[in-house]
Amino acid sequence: MFRIRNSVAFDRRGFFTRIAMAGAAILGVRTVGAQPTLSTAPGKGVDMINDMTFEDVRKLLDLTPNATCGYVRVTFISQHKIAPGGMTAPFAAGRPAGSALYFMLTPEEPVKLHRILNDQLYHYYLGDPIEVLMMLEDGSTQFHVVGPDLRKGHKVQLLIPGGTFHTARVIGARRWFLGASTEWPGVEPADVELGNADALAAKYPKVASEIRSFPVPSKR
Repeated sequence: MFRIRNSVAFDRRGFFTRIAMAGAAILGVRTVGAQPTLSTAPGKGVDMINDMTFEDVRKLLDLTPNATCGYVRVTFISQHKIAPGGMTAPFAAGRPAGSALYFMLTPEEPVKLHRILNDQLYHYYLGDPIEVLMMLEDGSTQFHVVGPDLRKGHKVQLLIPGGTFHTARVIGARRWFLGASTEWPGVEPADVELGNADALAAKYPKVASEIRSFPVPSKR
């Protein structure tokens, strides 16, 4: 404990502000106004991520080619099981409570036309955005962009309702996207169905050209 003995009024707020700024300097925190932000030295943090190539990411995460979603690695299958009869069709035989996977796309390896019976969330992690075309069971269609630019309306999570045919392609200069899909209940092989472009174009004529062009490797 210490006592201020001068007759000059003690500037309590200024004193503690100086203490906070000194602590921030010691910890490597840069202050902007009253809001502290972490500083990033060149070549570290975000810069290191931006320097990564498709092959860097694919190898570090051990991703392998997949029939529907570019390059994939399953990261989680719940050990909790929904018992047979615990859900209605098409899951009446039972399923894991949930599952998750990484997936990585390039212009040459987009999301192929397919659907899964399970509800799923797409998550954005790194790289370019992707444009997603969803063909809902009620006959309507939706376009969404999954990516990092919230000001442009990008989504960092996108719900794809179970039973929704969909496809997606990379848009942007880096030419790769890294994201994830989480599903509930957990996906089993019987839950996945590849789409027929001609049949889907007939059912969703307003997006027939996109149905045929999205899954086709980019010529750029």
